[in-house]
Amino acid sequence: MPTYKDMVQPVRATDADMKKIHIDPVPDDQKCEKAIEYLDLMRKKFRSFVLAMESCVKCGACAENCHTYLGTKDPRNIPANRAELVRKIYKRYFTLEGRWLGKLVGAEDISLDVLEEWYSYFYQCSECRRCAMACPFGIDTCEVTMAVRQILHWLGIVPKLHAGVGAAMEKVGNHTGLPKPGIVDTLEFLSEEIMDEFGVEVNFPVDKPDSDILYVPSSADYLLNPYTLMGAGMYFTYIGANWTIPSTVSEAGNFGLLFDQMFTQRHNVTRLLDAAQNLGIKKIVWGECGHGWRAAKMYIPSLADRPVPWPITHIHDEVAYHVRTNQLKLDPNKVGHPTTLHDPCNYSRACDLQENLRTVIKACVADFREMYPNKERTFCCGGGSAILFDDPEMYQRRIQLSAKKAELVRATGVGANGDGYLCAPCSICKAQLYPMVEEHELGVEVKGLIDLVGKALVWK
Repeated sequence: MPTYKDMVQPVRATDADMKKIHIDPVPDDQKCEKAIEYLDLMRKKFRSFVLAMESCVKCGACAENCHTYLGTKDPRNIPANRAELVRKIYKRYFTLEGRWLGKLVGAEDISLDVLEEWYSYFYQCSECRRCAMACPFGIDTCEVTMAVRQILHWLGIVPKLHAGVGAAMEKVGNHTGLPKPGIVDTLEFLSEEIMDEFGVEVNFPVDKPDSDILYVPSSADYLLNPYTLMGAGMYFTYIGANWTIPSTVSEAGNFGLLFDQMFTQRHNVTRLLDAAQNLGIKKIVWGECGHGWRAAKMYIPSLADRPVPWPITHIHDEVAYHVRTNQLKLDPNKVGHPTTLHDPCNYSRACDLQENLRTVIKACVADFREMYPNKERTFCCGGGSAILFDDPEMYQRRIQLSAKKAELVRATGVGANGDGYLCAPCSICKAQLYPMVEEHELGVEVKGLIDLVGKALVWK
């Protein structure tokens, strides 16, 4: 069985990176003691974590349901075995049998090597939660991953990507560090692109007071997914919405959910509520980001520092409503490509969006082909929870993690003639799937769902 030293690991943040997100790394000679202190905090705070520590019987049902294990074939990536990396420490310090019998009952002392194992393996888990669907006890190993990542963050052990994103969010309100002038310039450019390609005049208002709708896109839509942002602008223009994009929180994603729920996630929520209050809006509409929507839908009310009087909905829900009420005229023949749908994990297993995704895509696409398994049984793209590290070795690991999804896409046949679409209605899924479809030679082009709405709209 390989050890953590045999595993590729994401690039770690430096001390300077950590200070940008207000974390002073714990010295090595104190890390183990502090890790036990933080583990005790998680044990006392989260019953779901204790359930995972004390109820797993290692039946193995999770193994064939984990894309990470299927892609790497590393036995420590079986969800039950990954949790065991923490469970053996939990047993040693928080159970009678572990304190008395030690290794005889699978308990182990904490060490720096153990912490390195945690860092390596819990940043290969994408928090997709498919293992919870298979577990006969309903154990959600994602809860273990979230707890361990939080502990590692407190110790000052964080991937450089996550630390950089946390700092950028605090500084300017989006993952990419794009300031307001850059946001405005990009949106003006997209307006010109829409006019050139679709012959439609669309303006993107920024910080417009007294708007009815506050639209929060993914910052990736300014750079990597322009047709998603263009499609959103076309949709809001089509329905005559009074809407705006806030420059201070131009980011649907919330990486705090993925490594630091105690500060970074809460900070992002505060920025959002400040923008909504200052602009006098009536509704918040979320853009295409799976983990960001999960963080918004499930956690804003509990993390907010004030009452939240505004309804918070997702753009896919909004578009589905207008489709069902015949307020959008869409011509599916305008999207002349066979198309399949990737169900993002957070949408399907946490946010109940799967049916609205289908309401929209079937209205936009003439040749729609389901991928199986789908909906709440979907397999992760392999990039969930921002496992999007670009160093060469970890890039290859990402391609391994996408192997199961590639197999399922190929089975739909949409890429047989090299002209298919893979609809990925989540910005992190898109970032993972862009290289995945090339590396696995799937013959498809990755599109967002709102991209297809923009293409299929019939203007009066």
